[in-house]
Amino acid sequence: MKNILSIILGLIVIISGIVFALNDKTQAKEDTNMNKKVLVAYFSATGTTKQVAQNLATAINADIYEINPKVPYTSADLDWTNKKSRSTIEMNDHNSRPEMVNDNFSTDNYDTIFLGFPIWWYIAPTIVNTFLEAHDFTNKKIILFATSGGSGFGKTIENLKKSVSSSTEIKEGKLFNNNPTTEELKKWAEEIL
Repeated sequence: MKNILSIILGLIVIISGIVFALNDKTQAKEDTNMNKKVLVAYFSATGTTKQVAQNLATAINADIYEINPKVPYTSADLDWTNKKSRSTIEMNDHNSRPEMVNDNFSTDNYDTIFLGFPIWWYIAPTIVNTFLEAHDFTNKKIILFATSGGSGFGKTIENLKKSVSSSTEIKEGKLFNNNPTTEELKKWAEEIL
């Protein structure tokens, strides 16, 4: 009887140790995740994408970063019907990399980045490639969101993957043709995270 009691007590001690170890690992993982933040980064030429990005950052309590071109886009630059407009020239040259404002921004503290932009010619504007190439997104997850008057994502992911390391996950998120509410954005973000 003493042997059975000793075995039972020994098993209880072992099981208790395993439970405590698992709890410690879970707590450590939660602590690590709490130190990593979510970022909403965006490029907006007319303010439409900016509004969605600001609402998304508010909805999910994320930091926000605006991709600012060194030379801001004018209405004439954005005239896609003009073959000589700045946006048309940039989008016809997939190697175009418009300069950004250099503000020493770092992605180091972020694991997940929501990246927003307007759809131009069925892909992201080439300044988004400039942003991706200027920062290290190794082992990070990028979730795309875009605004558009009617175009879909097209070859956006394929085009953007050329600007990041192979360990970066780029995920097609959502296309917004209207201005979603903060509640709608929060629900979407929770589903996709």
